[in-house]
Amino acid sequence: MSRSRPVVVIINGPNLNLLGTREKGIYGDKSLENIIADVQTKFPDFDIISYQSNIEGELIDAIQKYGFSALGIVFNPGGYTHTSVALRDVIAAITTPVVEVHISNIHNREDFRRLSLLAPVCKGGVVGLGTYGYEAAVRSFL
Repeated sequence: MSRSRPVVVIINGPNLNLLGTREKGIYGDKSLENIIADVQTKFPDFDIISYQSNIEGELIDAIQKYGFSALGIVFNPGGYTHTSVALRDVIAAITTPVVEVHISNIHNREDFRRLSLLAPVCKGGVVGLGTYGYEAAVRSFL
C-alpha cells in the first residue's frame, strides 16, 4: 500500500499515557492526546501515527513495524531510556531514523537518568524543551 503523504510515527513508552496528570511540575499539564493533536496541526502534510505502550516488547514491535517504511520515528522511551538494550538493538536494526525525545532535561535529574542507552543509535535527541520537543523532532525529518 503506498501513501501519498510522508508518515511520521510518534512512539511513547511507559507512563507517558499519564501526561497531563503526572508530575505536572516536571512534565506539564498537556495530555498525550493534546500533544499529538498539536503535532498533527503543525504538520498537516504528514500522516502522524501515534502509539503508546507501557510494555517494552510492544514498543519493539511498533518500531519494527514502522522502522523500514516511515519517514521518521519520534521516540520518547520514558524510563526504558536508561535500561533497555533490546530497544537500542531494534533502533540499530532499522533503516528509519529515530529521534529520541524527553520532555524533561534528563541531564539535570537523578544520576541514573543521565545515561541514554539509545542515544548512540538515534539520529538525534531533544531533551528539556517540554512538549515542544515532539515538534522539534518532527522538524528534523523535513
